[in-house]
Amino acid sequence: MSKSKRHNVVKTLSLYLVLIFVALFSLAPLLWMLSTSLKTDAEILSPSMSWIPNTLKWDNFAQVFERTNFNLNYWNSVFVAIVVTSGQVATSAMAGYAFSRLNWPGRDKVFIAYLATLMIPVTVTMLPNFIILRQLRWLDTYYALTIPAMFTAYGTFLCRQFMMGLPRDLEEAAMIDGCSHVQIFFNVIIPMSTPVLATLSILTFMGTWRNFAWPLVVTYSEDLRVLPIALYSFQGEYKIEYNLLMAASLMMILPSLVLFIFGQKFFVQGIRLGAVKG
Repeated sequence: MSKSKRHNVVKTLSLYLVLIFVALFSLAPLLWMLSTSLKTDAEILSPSMSWIPNTLKWDNFAQVFERTNFNLNYWNSVFVAIVVTSGQVATSAMAGYAFSRLNWPGRDKVFIAYLATLMIPVTVTMLPNFIILRQLRWLDTYYALTIPAMFTAYGTFLCRQFMMGLPRDLEEAAMIDGCSHVQIFFNVIIPMSTPVLATLSILTFMGTWRNFAWPLVVTYSEDLRVLPIALYSFQGEYKIEYNLLMAASLMMILPSLVLFIFGQKFFVQGIRLGAVKG
């Protein structure tokens, strides 16, 4: 083997070792969560802090469902995440199309004003939104959990930046054929915007799935509890049941993990194209 080839092999092996170390370091919290979810209380409080449980206590997962209404909590989170994601992707796509492909008076000024709302902290708008929902009598309903979250300046910005970089040839050809803006939007723009819409779907679903503050503010009945709030039932006044808490947390992160694994191709593609276009 020549010196240059040997150098390339060593360089490649070194790169793989570094990547493996980074991957293991990143997976360490997940592995510790899995380990804790299979331990007894005595093992968790033991000074040895062993990664491998002496006895795999699989019934911790069953106790999660026995101790709480976890099935309903899971359904609430799935329902809210799907509705919010669908609504946010739809409104952001339509707004992005209006701001990028249509010419109307004051378009850019309105977009800048809308984009400026990103600088307002969520905690500042939480009280006004709460008052509005109270006036509408939407508190402690699915409306409060879903409708306010369907509109976002960030999603509009992401779609607008991506759509501005799309070629206008197909759009102009559709106009010559007599297509309306609605037909162009659904038949031309949406199929070409799959990467950015998939990216926005992943970001929205994961953000909604782990949202804690807003559901805590606008709901108070147990029937509307989502998973982040339900996890607090394992934290008592004097004791925290870490094994059950970790078991519930592990089941909670699985949908987000699966979604990201299957959608990472679109996620990376959408971020990359959105960064260089517009």
